[in-house]
Amino acid sequence: MTVTRSGFASLVGRPNAGKSTLTNALVGEKIAITSSRPQTTRHAVRGIVTRADAQLVLVDTPGLHRPRTLLGERLNAVVRETWADVDVIALCLPADEPPGPGDRFLARELSGLRKPVVAVVTKTDLLRPAQIIEALTAAQRLGEQAGLPFADIVPVSAVSAFQVDLLADLLIGHLPEGPALYPDNELTDEPTETRIAELVREAALEGVRDELPHSLAVSIDEMRVEGGLTVIHATVHVERDSQKPIVLGSGGSRLRSVGTRARHEIEALLGGRVYLDLHVNVLKDWQRDPRQLRRLGF
Repeated sequence: MTVTRSGFASLVGRPNAGKSTLTNALVGEKIAITSSRPQTTRHAVRGIVTRADAQLVLVDTPGLHRPRTLLGERLNAVVRETWADVDVIALCLPADEPPGPGDRFLARELSGLRKPVVAVVTKTDLLRPAQIIEALTAAQRLGEQAGLPFADIVPVSAVSAFQVDLLADLLIGHLPEGPALYPDNELTDEPTETRIAELVREAALEGVRDELPHSLAVSIDEMRVEGGLTVIHATVHVERDSQKPIVLGSGGSRLRSVGTRARHEIEALLGGRVYLDLHVNVLKDWQRDPRQLRRLGF
């Protein structure tokens, strides 16, 4: 295989714009967790798309937002640091919502980068054709108002795979010439333990409400192989004592359900049987505590 183009593309957008779902669709495998909750993505997740003549490294980033905590400030810093290192940027704009203040802020920020920006109108499976045309027109108007001439504007659906391959083609067209950056069978450079912790957090996010999603973090305490079984001990961290019983549920029922959902995903990832042991711990106001943020990898 002779790769003639290679480089990095950053998927950016306001929270819940469909970036992680689109990253998974482009890669062809789940590498980034997804949730209907904003701020699900908490670090830059790299997904690798290797073709016969090109290698596209996608960097899924947290949603840029107005931070209320030290964690929020650090997530925004991750986004801006990523922008500086990529070759092309894909601005994700959900088709089922008109561009809002967050989209306009992002477009203005991107207009000063002097990098090609592709407007990606996501979630088109939710709309009729006439509504998709309206969303494309709104995206073009957004770029014009922000002084951001989009290199391309493309409607996609990660759910139905509509034009996902076309989007990959467009992004690859903006990459520089160069050899492959990763082995051709590698889909992500995420450490396995990080992916497992994220799968547990994804399961824990299911069905929670209010501020609890932002307060959840997961750490892997121990991971070992015994015979054909992978034994994993993990902790779900919350910020307040009142949140712990919510995660546990009556008699620990909710935590058991979280463990079951996560274990199935982890077994699919590892390709073997898993024993998953979960505990819940209170880390007081960890989103605002530099020491706890370092402990949790932020």
